[in-house]
Amino acid sequence: MKLIECPRDAMQGLTEFIPTATKTAYLQALLRVGFDTLDFGSFVSPKAIPQLRDTAEVLAGLDLGLTRTKLLAIVANLRGAETAATYPEIQCIGFPLSVSETFQLRNTNKTIPEALTELSAIQELCVQSGKTLVTYLSMGFGNPYGDPWSPETVAEFTQRLADMDVRIVALSDTIGASSAATIELLFSQLIPAFPAIEFGAHLHTTPSTWREKVAAAYAAGCRRFDGALGGIGGCPMAADELTGNMPTENLVAYFAEVGQETGLDPKAFTQAWQAAGSVFHF
Repeated sequence: MKLIECPRDAMQGLTEFIPTATKTAYLQALLRVGFDTLDFGSFVSPKAIPQLRDTAEVLAGLDLGLTRTKLLAIVANLRGAETAATYPEIQCIGFPLSVSETFQLRNTNKTIPEALTELSAIQELCVQSGKTLVTYLSMGFGNPYGDPWSPETVAEFTQRLADMDVRIVALSDTIGASSAATIELLFSQLIPAFPAIEFGAHLHTTPSTWREKVAAAYAAGCRRFDGALGGIGGCPMAADELTGNMPTENLVAYFAEVGQETGLDPKAFTQAWQAAGSVFHF
């Protein structure tokens, strides 16, 4: 079981700038918990995501000596990936590839064919620099724009990624559009069809639907889950109103119920939860 904590996703849509020192201290608390990966920041245009303009400064302030958690940075283009690749502390580079043409344009100012070309170059860069590319299939469970979507469409996108030798694909419910049925359908089809790919669930949710979504993904064989403490955040490029991230505390509680080990340190998790409350005011 791999739990990926996403403070970057939690912070990116907030209008009030979180001071660099506050970000750094929060990330340091998260690094003590034992998450598999920390989606800690992004190298994108500060005009697009002003909240994360200090990612390099935050990274410089982290003490990584005692953590086993991998650091993941999100990029929107090859230039951002080239920047991220210069940091030996960063093990993973994430890129959002949208199943929806409308959202791809909104999110990265590229068409899907252009994004695929960019992604291929980023994958080559990752191989050369010893990084792991994590590709997020944005709008993976549907979209609000009327763009084509079907399980077959998602499978076609996944095949293109497999052809590039992309090894981690996170199906992303960018606006909370998924249902338990679509989640179970996709994972149950894709996981056996692409055994070389590690599939993740990046689910956005409302408080009343989180359990059925997690249960559906878990039942279908998914063992990589993204979350954010407090369920804070969402994608500001997707909609005017943000649909919250999957609350990490709910993931932890669910996996405890089903007897699935997460490898997290309970004391450090409690301390990180308290720190999240201070940062995000919940």
